[in-house]
Amino acid sequence: MYENKKIFILGMARSGFEVAKLLAKHNNEITITDMKEQNEEDVKVLKELGVTYIVTDKPDELLDDSYDVLVKNPGIIKSHKCVVKAKELGMKVINEVEVAGTFLPNVRIVGITGSNGKTTTTTLIYNILEKAGLPVHLGGNIGYPVSSLVERVKENDILVLEISDHQLVDMYDFKTDISVLTNLYQNHLDFHENSYDNYKNTKKKIFNGHTDKELAIINNGNEDVLKLVNDIPSKKITFSSEVESDIYIKDDYIVYNNEKIININDIMLQGKHNYENAMCAIVVCKNLGVSNDVINEVLTTFGGVEHRIEYVRTLNKRDFYNDSKSTNTDSTVIAVNSFKRPTILIMGGLDRGHSFDNLNEYMTNVKLVVCYGETKERISEWCKSLNIKCIIKDNLIDATNTSYENSSEGDVILLSPGCASWDQYKCFEDRGNEFKETVNKLN
Repeated sequence: MYENKKIFILGMARSGFEVAKLLAKHNNEITITDMKEQNEEDVKVLKELGVTYIVTDKPDELLDDSYDVLVKNPGIIKSHKCVVKAKELGMKVINEVEVAGTFLPNVRIVGITGSNGKTTTTTLIYNILEKAGLPVHLGGNIGYPVSSLVERVKENDILVLEISDHQLVDMYDFKTDISVLTNLYQNHLDFHENSYDNYKNTKKKIFNGHTDKELAIINNGNEDVLKLVNDIPSKKITFSSEVESDIYIKDDYIVYNNEKIININDIMLQGKHNYENAMCAIVVCKNLGVSNDVINEVLTTFGGVEHRIEYVRTLNKRDFYNDSKSTNTDSTVIAVNSFKRPTILIMGGLDRGHSFDNLNEYMTNVKLVVCYGETKERISEWCKSLNIKCIIKDNLIDATNTSYENSSEGDVILLSPGCASWDQYKCFEDRGNEFKETVNKLN
């Protein structure tokens, strides 16, 4: 489908780089633009493949009706001048995953999306399938663009892909064999014209092209999920840690099809949200023929995903946890709710104008909030309304040191910002790494 065409790629980064490499091998004329200079070696690779690379903050002035398609970076909003112009020209606007899907052989695709839990769920599924010896590849929003997998994937392999709402926006024909929707909460609304309905309907695209032969794994305890998937034709399997479902918790066991799979106390990742992540992984892997023994081996040893309630260190009987991936307050609810001990919570970051009120009922064990970044003043005012002590700092390093100075034996010191990282960091990974480096320097 994407051969012998003239293609405009908007935004480079990892996904733009990989899709440009893929398309260049299929006799396409390619222009790729970005506002910033990119890695010198990557640019050299693309130029050797005949790709035209341009640094500009006015890519719309380069786009004209001679192009067949616009491939945009997932992080670029649909109101961007270049995207608007492409649509005015009647040009198809898609993303890297949509392109890569057309080059894949006959494979089985597992797609995971949701507001929270998708990275942990995706990683669990991949680890279990790999442990079972199945031919499996990990990719998508988790850091490995699908375009980078195309040349490695063989007929009947399995692709396990984390797919974000930013990616789903520009996906139309890409189809999964198994889709997981972990949950739905208000998230990334600034990317969806401040409309929760737009966000939910974007997430629904994970079920694109499904018939009753494809599998949908859905959260039976999330009302928004149930309403959203009411009319999809997929074969549905429900999960919940709270209500009886196709897979649920009974007498401390996860039970699926009336079979006890694992005692929740044996799962290394504790907390209701992690039990639900495990349920999703169990359903996927059982439906791909994996034994309970293999599933149990992974669930009892898997320690979690980096930057997601990640244990960092115990120092003088204080436990430090890195939850930098918490870019919204629903993620912070999950993190705070995972501990029943006195907690010092480090929050702050990019100010999107979002409320912190949905955290209110979960702050019982939080003895102190240390805040920083663009949202620090609003977080401080919110803490005052709850009568929770709050200390304001300018940056994360100072916030971390202050948290330790104000801690006592037995405390949890938890970085769970509840905000995006872009006010002071390039990405949440950089934020989490700085936190860990600061913690490991403490003595």
